Amino acid sequence: MSPKSAANSAENSPRNSAKSSAKSSATRTDEPPPAPEPLRVPVADSHTHLDMQGGTVTDALAKAASVGVPVVVQVGCDVKGSRWAADTAAAHASVHAAVALHPNEAPRIVHGDPDGWSRQGAREAGGDAALDDALAEIDRLAALEQVKAVGETGLDFFRTGPEGMAAQERSFRAHIEIAKRHGKALVIHDREAHADVLRVLADEGAPERTVFHCYSGDAEMAEICAAAGYFMSFAGNMTFKNARPLREALAVAPLELVLVETDAPFLTPVPYRGRPNAPYLIPLTVRAMADVRGIGEDAMATAISANTARAFGY
Repeated sequence: MSPKSAANSAENSPRNSAKSSAKSSATRTDEPPPAPEPLRVPVADSHTHLDMQGGTVTDALAKAASVGVPVVVQVGCDVKGSRWAADTAAAHASVHAAVALHPNEAPRIVHGDPDGWSRQGAREAGGDAALDDALAEIDRLAALEQVKAVGETGLDFFRTGPEGMAAQERSFRAHIEIAKRHGKALVIHDREAHADVLRVLADEGAPERTVFHCYSGDAEMAEICAAAGYFMSFAGNMTFKNARPLREALAVAPLELVLVETDAPFLTPVPYRGRPNAPYLIPLTVRAMADVRGIGEDAMATAISANTARAFGY
C-alpha cells in the first residue's frame, strides 16, 4: 500500500461553493463503481488490501469472482495487518497472503510516530530492538503455508525523510533475507527510490521470484527489471491521463513478466478515479493493459493468470 490515497481522492473532493454540490460530489466519490463486464479468462489480483476496504471479505471475494477475479493476494503492511493477512488466507482458499513491514512502517517503529498518522495511531520510539522484534514476527509468519510472499517491503522516499532512510534500508535487507530463506516471493514497494531499490537488490541478491508492486518506473527501468527477471505489476494508475511513462514501460516489459493488481482501496482506474477501488474492478485495468500491448483481452488475461501463479508459487 503506497500513500497514494490523498492524491487519488483530492481531485474528486467536494467543492466548498454550495452544500448541495458538496454533498453530491462526496456521494459520487464514496459510492463504489459498478461492476464491469466479466473477463472471459480469469485473472488474479496480485496486490490488494481487503482490511482497508468496506464490507466483508466474503462479499468482496464473491463480487471479484463474479467478474473473473477468483484469486487475490492480501498484503500486510505492518505486524497487525500481516497477521490479519495470514489468518484471512487460512480461512479463504481464494486468498493468498503476503506479510511485511511497509517501508514507511520501519521508521515509525524505530523513531516513533508522535502525530499518529499511521493507522496504528501515535506511538513512542522503539529503537532498533523494536524493529528486530517486528521483523522476527514477520519471519514467523513467512513460514506459514498460506503466506506466499514477503512484502510489501522496499524503499519509499516520498514520505520518509533522510532520518528514516537507514531504518527503511535495514528493514528492506532483512525482508530480502527472510524471503530467500523461506523460498517465498518478494513484493517490492518502490516510491521515488528506483536506483536505491535496485542497488539493495543487487547487493543482497534478489529472491528467485521478485515482484515490483504498482510498478512506478519508466521504460528504461522496465528493461533493467526484465534483464533481472523481475515481475512488474501494473495497477489502475496506468490508466491515468498523466501516466504515459507507465504505459511506455508496459509496452516494453516482457509479457511473461507482467502482472495486474488493484492496490485497493487505492488507485481506482479511469473512469472511476477517486472512488473506492476493489478487486472486482481488475477487468478495467486488464483491458487497458491489453490496449497498450495491442493484443486481445483474452491473451492479456491468459498471460497474467499464468504469470501470477508462477510469481507467487500457487
